[in-house]
Amino acid sequence: MTERQIELTENFKRVRERIAEAALRRGGGEVTLLGATKTVPAEDIVFAAENLGLTAAGENKPQEFAEKYDAVSPLLDFQFIGRLQRNKAHLVVGRASLIHSVDSVRLAKQIDLSASRLGIVQDVLLEVNIGREESKTGFLPEETAEAEAMIAALPSVRVRGIMTMAPACDKKDELRKYFEETYSIFIDIFQKKSHNIREYILSMGMSDSFVEAIEEGATLVRIGSALFGRRSYQ
Repeated sequence: MTERQIELTENFKRVRERIAEAALRRGGGEVTLLGATKTVPAEDIVFAAENLGLTAAGENKPQEFAEKYDAVSPLLDFQFIGRLQRNKAHLVVGRASLIHSVDSVRLAKQIDLSASRLGIVQDVLLEVNIGREESKTGFLPEETAEAEAMIAALPSVRVRGIMTMAPACDKKDELRKYFEETYSIFIDIFQKKSHNIREYILSMGMSDSFVEAIEEGATLVRIGSALFGRRSYQ
């Protein structure tokens, strides 16, 4: 193996051990590891899928998603995890197995329109602005249940759960409060629903917070730098 492949192998082993330990501490349950692959070359994603057991990856930008799609989508669950503008929805709908970042009813309606033209039903997560940050998009906690009901009624969209990005916190206890509140919203909305979807998804936690997120109920974590190393942004 090359030095890069050895690095990736060690990173994946370390992260998986931490995921397993965190899941055990909360009492068990499956946790999906999603590789956040912004700026990561396709060959690294392919290596991880073919050799390291990576089953899901997510891109932040529609153009980068489209550029990598042909190379990586046959190998794993390719998802979209970044902010999506309505005029870029057509680049993602029908290709992404799951769109994490539905932050408005207007975006959901555009996804529904694009999906209906393709004759498909697009799986999505609703983004919750759990920290009520003006710099971030998403539904406020008290808006989420009503938004879910409206979006779930769209014929070509299927709501699979919710996601959040917690605010930057100096203390882990502060971080946990945001994850705990998001979990409560998740349970309130989806525990009452009929089981027409096998499992609902709670996507929260990244490289610096996935342990706490899992301990507070996350079923999917989005991990980039802890797997692929520090990013090199243009």
